[in-house]
Amino acid sequence: MFPIDAAAKPVKDPQPSVDRIDDLAKRILTGDIYLPKFQREFVWEKEQVLELLDSVARNFPIGSVLLWQSKQELRSESKIADLEIALPKPEYPVNYLLDGQQRLSSICGALYWRGGDPRSPWNVAYDLRTRTFHHLDHTDEPAQHLVRLNKLPNPSSFFLQVAALDAAHLPELAANARQLFDRFKDYKVATVTLGDMALADVAPIFERINSTGTRLTIVDLMRAATWSPDFDLVDSIDSIRDALMAKSFEGVERKAILRNVSVAMGGAFTVESIDDLRKAAPADLKIAVADTEHGYRRAVDFLSTHIKVPSSSVVPYTNQIVVLAEILRRIPKPTATQWRAVEQWFWRTGVSGYFSGWNSGMMASDLAAVCDFSEGKTEDILIPTPPPSVQIWSSRHFRLNNAHSKILALVLAYEKPHDLLTGQTIDTDKALSWQNAKEFHHFFPQAFLREKGISTIKASALSNILYLSSSSNKIIGDQAPSVYLKRLLDEHGDNAMKWLATNLVGKAAIAAALQDDFDGFLSARSEAIDAHARKLAGWATA
Repeated sequence: MFPIDAAAKPVKDPQPSVDRIDDLAKRILTGDIYLPKFQREFVWEKEQVLELLDSVARNFPIGSVLLWQSKQELRSESKIADLEIALPKPEYPVNYLLDGQQRLSSICGALYWRGGDPRSPWNVAYDLRTRTFHHLDHTDEPAQHLVRLNKLPNPSSFFLQVAALDAAHLPELAANARQLFDRFKDYKVATVTLGDMALADVAPIFERINSTGTRLTIVDLMRAATWSPDFDLVDSIDSIRDALMAKSFEGVERKAILRNVSVAMGGAFTVESIDDLRKAAPADLKIAVADTEHGYRRAVDFLSTHIKVPSSSVVPYTNQIVVLAEILRRIPKPTATQWRAVEQWFWRTGVSGYFSGWNSGMMASDLAAVCDFSEGKTEDILIPTPPPSVQIWSSRHFRLNNAHSKILALVLAYEKPHDLLTGQTIDTDKALSWQNAKEFHHFFPQAFLREKGISTIKASALSNILYLSSSSNKIIGDQAPSVYLKRLLDEHGDNAMKWLATNLVGKAAIAAALQDDFDGFLSARSEAIDAHARKLAGWATA
């Protein structure tokens, strides 16, 4: 499933075509195709350039090209590395290259390099003996068996070298040269040109592009729309992420932060509102970014201190951070009552799964609720989050990338759980690093349940998962709960009951486990988890 901000809109008149690759490169050079400023400069490594050229020479597919013909203004590159390219003509429809920038830049650079810096990525020659491409480190005329790629666009110059090979009685090398020429002249790629449409409509198409290069996002598109010599959107967003690194929250998605920048500029969380950022002055964008950073710093402090979240990867829903950062941007110093409301909001939205389908309508109502709360019009953040059924804890299974698995882990961490066999307090920060599941184990061992005919999925039900050290898990092994739990209670008595309670395993769940009643255990522990989650969320218990 792909999250959407609004109802899907049809693409306007996509025009497919098949184009010669050297014609596409020439269109970049002459200013018919423009390169939006997604990166400040050409970013491919030299080896990647050689691999691409080799693919063309071997007639291997290199992927399609996507253009967007539009009158909207995006900042464009004036150079590809050290190769000057034409700038957009004012008030003319522009063919922006959305997908294929690195590939076409490589072809354009290698074919049309004018010969300057010997270290240029475009100083490329083809070895006619080995039929391989190499970077040269000089600008002198290379050996006879080497052909610089920038000779290909000039047939007269190129075939003078071919004639010299024939004259030197090197027919194989001459044949290889002719084949190289034909391949680069005849090589074709599929091109799709999107008609003129709003940037907000292009964005979802743009975000799904993932061909031979780096995946591009709406953040890259907006970088091109807002770039100026003294403001770079991606650099500004990354400075916020860097500021969050000390608390391991640098993994917050750029798009999430972009939503907050949009709101800080007086807009909304939606892609449509993000589109309006291109109309903003760089000075205003700088202020919005600074305000956004303050909100994110406070949000991360709250998550790490109040909720005990050790990193961004453990937050159930990324958009929880988005809304939280906006709340704390508007309320720099919440009162005790406001902190309690924010904390309950976090648990409510997490446990209810509210952000699993955050659309534009929800974004608008959530922003309105945040505004009302920050202005003191409401005591709570009025977002519709009814409590889920208690069955979610027994019907859903534990997976590290699952939101409710993260919620369970955080709910349990809030109780400062103890290891069942040793009574030692579990290092939940280590467990919640979320790199692996070594600290999360099954109360009813999987091997035991498998012998009883219980499926792996049911065995991994959320309410069968608890914090348990790897060493204790090995000691328990595949023993029946009636065996290891009885021994635990016999040896540690009331202390064992306290350790179990910190893992939300109450008397009813213990009674079922002592009878090896898995369904009874799941039901009883689900009730205990549900009751605790309701308490954290401020919901009245059933």
